[in-house]
Amino acid sequence: MMLGITVVSHVPEIAAGVVQLLKQVAGETPITFAGGTDDGRIGTSMEKITAAFADNPADTILAFYDLGSAKMNLEMASELTDKEIHIYNVPLIEGAYVAASLIPTGVTRLQVEEQLAPLMVKG
Repeated sequence: MMLGITVVSHVPEIAAGVVQLLKQVAGETPITFAGGTDDGRIGTSMEKITAAFADNPADTILAFYDLGSAKMNLEMASELTDKEIHIYNVPLIEGAYVAASLIPTGVTRLQVEEQLAPLMVKG
């Protein structure tokens, strides 16, 4: 089972920038992103998220986001794919970086989640 990462941000440049950072440690880990609305404004798009899931060759995707409405769109998009999607309520950069640095070492999703646990935002 291949693990991949999807990054979702309200700001297109933030989503793309986080991915640039992650690629410094992610090895061959597949990473996709969705940023902004369909018309390029600040916000998120379920369609862009669905496309990011489809473009990611991984069977299991660890999804990271910046604000609550992105989580809502992630949850809806996750219902439209056959892939296994796991959404994490952690600080976007830190959480995604932890996952990106661990996945190339061959760890399991549960081992990644153990390392993400201290970062989880309550509520």
